[in-house]
Amino acid sequence: MNLKKYLTLTRAGIIESLQFRASMFVLVLGNLLYLTVVYFLWKAIYASAGTDVVNGMTFSDTLIYLVLATALFNFMEMYTVWDMGRNIQSGKIVLDLLKPMRYRSYLFWSFSGAFVVNFFAVFLPTFLAVYIVTGGAIPIGISLFYFVIAVVMAVIINYSIDFIVGTICLYTESIWGINIMKQVIVLLLSGATIPLAFFPEPFKTVAGYLPFQSIYNTPLTILLGSAGTEAVFEALGIQLFWCVALLAFSSLFWKLSLRRITVNGG
Repeated sequence: MNLKKYLTLTRAGIIESLQFRASMFVLVLGNLLYLTVVYFLWKAIYASAGTDVVNGMTFSDTLIYLVLATALFNFMEMYTVWDMGRNIQSGKIVLDLLKPMRYRSYLFWSFSGAFVVNFFAVFLPTFLAVYIVTGGAIPIGISLFYFVIAVVMAVIINYSIDFIVGTICLYTESIWGINIMKQVIVLLLSGATIPLAFFPEPFKTVAGYLPFQSIYNTPLTILLGSAGTEAVFEALGIQLFWCVALLAFSSLFWKLSLRRITVNGG
């Protein structure tokens, strides 16, 4: 693999992201408003519960989890589906396929610059702020190393799911409704909006067999130290399985779907 050409895409992505500093400000402001609502909502939930621990999580644990889940979402969001949908509808997809690079790799590395910017502008400041405000409630040790590994695999899983959904546009030529449904399912079943610990037992069991929980719930559970060493390796093993399975399926689905490609407008 010629890493230099991929890093060139990363550099271009960083430059492009830094051109829209106002959007970054709006993103941060929107997150603050969202987290304010989350704080008062869960504060009311714990107050009505009449106990300091609900489903094995304290109010502090839940708040840290949801704050970091929001930061992770902003870090990992790639808008892959929207980009693929626009390119397929406009016919630009044909030009992308002619590039001396596999389309899936080209698309991923095109967004990698935004990864870098969002990490330093959103996730890292949020992580440090939570660590300082909570007085070191986030364990800093081997769990942080496992967390980094889990996040890398979470990015691969999240991207693979997006790529599969984006490929569907080759059949439908419209992706809006499908992508909205995908976003709702992923945010709910991944633990990004509600920790999976709060799900009813049958629902939580089903969610555990799906790939979505590996995107947010697994990295955050590992980071917060709420899983033993054996459970951590089991969770990483499940993530690895979904990485391989989704990469293989997305690649096969894309190759089969390319036979249906059409270009509108002549």
